[in-house]
Amino acid sequence: MSARAAVTHIDWSKLSSLGLKKDTQAALTSFRKRYDELKRNVDALKEQKTDIDFAHYRSVLKNKKVVEQAEKAFTSFSPVKYNLASQLKVIDAFEIKAVEKAKSTAAQLDAEVADLKQTLTNIETARPIEDLTVDDVIQAKPDIPAVVEDMIKKGNWTVPGYNEKFGNLSVL
Repeated sequence: MSARAAVTHIDWSKLSSLGLKKDTQAALTSFRKRYDELKRNVDALKEQKTDIDFAHYRSVLKNKKVVEQAEKAFTSFSPVKYNLASQLKVIDAFEIKAVEKAKSTAAQLDAEVADLKQTLTNIETARPIEDLTVDDVIQAKPDIPAVVEDMIKKGNWTVPGYNEKFGNLSVL
C-alpha cells in the first residue's frame, strides 16, 4: 500500500480514540500535519504556470543563440521514466511480512498476558507463608529431603549463602 493510499485509508478520528500513548499520539498528529502541509505545497506547485516565455527572453537578451539553445533543451527534455514495479513488489512483500510478524507478536503477547494473569491469580489465592507446613514445602519441592539428608550426613548444619543473604544472627 503506497503512502498516499495509506493516508486516505486512515480513519483519524478512530485512531485518536484508541487510547494510544501520548508520545504515539503526538507522533501521529505531527505526521498528519506534515502530510497535510506537504499536500498543500504540492497542490500549489501543480497550479503554478510552468510555461516559459522565450520570446520575452529573446527581446531582453542580446545573445539570441543562448535563448535558442535553452528553448531547444527545454523542448527536447523528457524526464526519465523508472520502472518501480520491482521496488513496489519488495515494499508490498515487506509490508506483508511486517503485518504477519505483528500479528504473531500480538498473539504471543496475548498468550503471555493470559499466563501472567493466571500467575497473578495464583499469587493472590495462595496461602500465606505462615500457614505452610513442612509437608507442603516437601510436596512442592520433592528434592529438599534428599539435600537435607546429604547435608546432615556431611555434618553441614548451615545453609550455603544464608549468612551472606541474611547476615549472621548468632549471639556468639
